Amino acid sequence: MKQLNLFLELTRLKRPIGYMLLFWPCAWGLTVAYDFEQNLNKYFFYLVLFFLGSVLMRSAGCIINDIADKDFDKKVTRTKNRPIASGEVSVKVGFIYSAILCVLAFLVLINFNMFTIILALGSMPLAFTYPLMKRFTYWPQLFLGVTFNYGLVLGWTSIYSEINIAPIVFYIGAIFWTLGYDTIYGFQDIKDDEIIGLKSTSIKFKNNPKKFLILSYLVLFISLVAVGILMNLNFFYFVILVLIGFQLFYFQIKKLNFRNPENCLKIFKSNNFLGLTIFFNLIIGKI
Repeated sequence: MKQLNLFLELTRLKRPIGYMLLFWPCAWGLTVAYDFEQNLNKYFFYLVLFFLGSVLMRSAGCIINDIADKDFDKKVTRTKNRPIASGEVSVKVGFIYSAILCVLAFLVLINFNMFTIILALGSMPLAFTYPLMKRFTYWPQLFLGVTFNYGLVLGWTSIYSEINIAPIVFYIGAIFWTLGYDTIYGFQDIKDDEIIGLKSTSIKFKNNPKKFLILSYLVLFISLVAVGILMNLNFFYFVILVLIGFQLFYFQIKKLNFRNPENCLKIFKSNNFLGLTIFFNLIIGKI
């Protein structure tokens, strides 16, 4: 039982926000590409595959992240008790767990077309080098955005086996979404990160974070409008975008107290609901 609890802690499976934020862009890309006049069995099958892939890859990524950051995690209050940082799980065992999860994720991946498989395999270097970025640049959140939202493109290519302007515009918007929410998340660790020399957009924009967040979420919002136009989504899609804009600019920015870690965590977690809202809005826009 103890080993199971350590595995769950290592992979963050008890905290679904991580893999859900990885899953929503996959669901967006699949939904915006799918023809809902066709049989829906394929749509739901792919949706399940993307969910499983998100859980598996997020879990593997957490382990690699903890291995890479074990010496830093020991010095940060929020992370010092993680299994690898505390020594309860060895680096060797961590690598074994991660390898098993990646094999399972590959078994999920091979259910898609060859173009999607090749694109997904091409993203692996991004997934496993992200943890190193905060040592060298104030923009690790940008690398996270590029990596975390790659599934949006895969969702599209799983249907079309090609890329056009719509998924690219959507992907760019989703990257800026991650820039915003992960900057909010990073405010929890600013003091510890500055002491140990790690970098982030939270630190870079700590003196005036709301301007940066407004810019990031504005890019997301504009991309949502553009995708609606490019894909000829219906009137109701654009009406619901007003509510999405309210959630972005009022609840996540105006209500943000970046000096309060509990407030930052609450607002960060609200992005799961935002991802769900955008997902349902895409469905509404297409039917």
